[in-house]
Amino acid sequence: MMQAAGSAGAGFNGRPDPAVDRAFVLPATTRAGRVLEGLAVLLGVSWEYFKSGERPAGRRPSSPRRNRFVAVFASLATLFSLVAPAASMAADYAPSSDPYSMANTTQWVGAAAWWQAGYTGAGVDVAVIDTGVSPVEGLATPGKILYGPDLSLESQAPDLRNLDTNGHGTFIAGLIAGKDSGLKQPYAVASPSVYRGMAPDARIVSVKVGVADGGVDVSQVIAAIDWVVQNRNSNGLNIRVLNIAYGTNTTQSYLVDPLAYATEQAWKHGIVVVAAAGNSGYQRGSGAPGLVNPAYDPYTIAVGGSDSMGTESMSDDTIGSYSGVAANGGARKPDVVAFGSHMQGLRVPNSYLDLTYPGGIIDGRFFRGSGTSQAAAITAGAVALILQKYPAMPPDQVRAFLTANADSLSVTPRLQGKGEIDLQPMLSASLPLGFGTWDAASTGIGSLELSRGTDHVTDDGVILTGEQDIFGHAFDAAAMAVLEAAGISWSGGVWNGNSWTGDSWSGNSWSGNSWSGNSWSGNSWSGNSWSGNSWSGNSWSGNSWSGNSWSGNSWSGNSWSTGGWY
Repeated sequence: MMQAAGSAGAGFNGRPDPAVDRAFVLPATTRAGRVLEGLAVLLGVSWEYFKSGERPAGRRPSSPRRNRFVAVFASLATLFSLVAPAASMAADYAPSSDPYSMANTTQWVGAAAWWQAGYTGAGVDVAVIDTGVSPVEGLATPGKILYGPDLSLESQAPDLRNLDTNGHGTFIAGLIAGKDSGLKQPYAVASPSVYRGMAPDARIVSVKVGVADGGVDVSQVIAAIDWVVQNRNSNGLNIRVLNIAYGTNTTQSYLVDPLAYATEQAWKHGIVVVAAAGNSGYQRGSGAPGLVNPAYDPYTIAVGGSDSMGTESMSDDTIGSYSGVAANGGARKPDVVAFGSHMQGLRVPNSYLDLTYPGGIIDGRFFRGSGTSQAAAITAGAVALILQKYPAMPPDQVRAFLTANADSLSVTPRLQGKGEIDLQPMLSASLPLGFGTWDAASTGIGSLELSRGTDHVTDDGVILTGEQDIFGHAFDAAAMAVLEAAGISWSGGVWNGNSWTGDSWSGNSWSGNSWSGNSWSGNSWSGNSWSGNSWSGNSWSGNSWSGNSWSGNSWSGNSWSTGGWY
């Protein structure tokens, strides 16, 4: 089950505690601000207000950054809608007055400046390995989503195949490349009510691995990465970016880890891998490096999450309390941080998140979430813009370009790496020279079981452990590494000796198939029960995902790098 990280209390490494981090902000001079302050005392919530003052010296004076006095709440009526049932919020939400809306986010990060220069992500495909993507408004324009193979444990249910039963994957895809049907050029001056992601004209290639409650095994993620590498240019694709919001808390070195090795093969084949740094405290102890696997591998862009604190000035930007950091001075840090707090994302009505975290519902279309998942998505969209302008740029140079132009925040490098991404000055910045990844590469010959960390999926009470995949087929890491290096681990729809999917494209979707044989538990795939919910229009029917859970008590949900839904 996916869980929010953190709880109210002392801050971590000088960051605000989660109660403060969740707070929306208002100018203290407003009457509503005083009412909020009073309610905060009653509700036990910490509230902060916009800071006044000029932009610090050297802080991009020409950058079209944040409107300092944007108020989240326009009136007391809106204030009370915050604690009212979600349905009552629909008429009150205004993205223009939400400092965490994508209309404001894309301006502040500098994406809008790239759009004005003609770079919108067109021609760049971003692979998203996640819980699937549902074609809600914002992702429903023709050709926006291409469906790779569904490798999830829901792939055997035709009414669930490829679609997002959880809500996470759709949220992430929208941040990367969302585009409402009403969004017209010039995007930079479009109405804030029209949803847009960082790279509105990029395409999403969805490879589903997670089920409704987030359950997924590391073998499925490795198979998904391998498929992306082998099919990056098939069927007219141009996959240059891979977004991974998944990460395990392994203590196994990346130098031998099978998941890290698969990720490195994507990087070495010209795909920029953007990986969420993970939840703070998840990758800790017993020699753990702090960042999750695969973000701990140096052949990725590891992204932590920042919070604008709802203001235009960068001087008060901080690191989200959820964001994974280097465990010690010698461990790998995030390469950069990006906005990941209180983000406005696309909602999948009646999905698992929708039903489990109703506090995240903004209105009929939108959901709010915080985490390094969100920050990685913002960065993946930024990379798509860069690659449209510089299509031949290799992954190492993309990372060097981002880090060289990042803005350092008033926190230690352990928290932020090189700083917060800032696209606007990159439009005219010189490209970095002498770039490269000088760290040793992984061999991939380590343990699949150690790669899982502490999260395991379960079938009929049987936990998937050991050196085997979801079919119970033995996983030979050394042999698999040889195939991955050669780019031939998939043969048609067969991976690791089993038929996982079809072997060809049918329109905009990769073909599926029926699994034969048994799962790791010894149960026949054909004997498993599946949810009776079905996709209707733009929402799921039914009101429960409690049918067949693949996660059980061995699954914490922290493998999906979300800090909370609020």
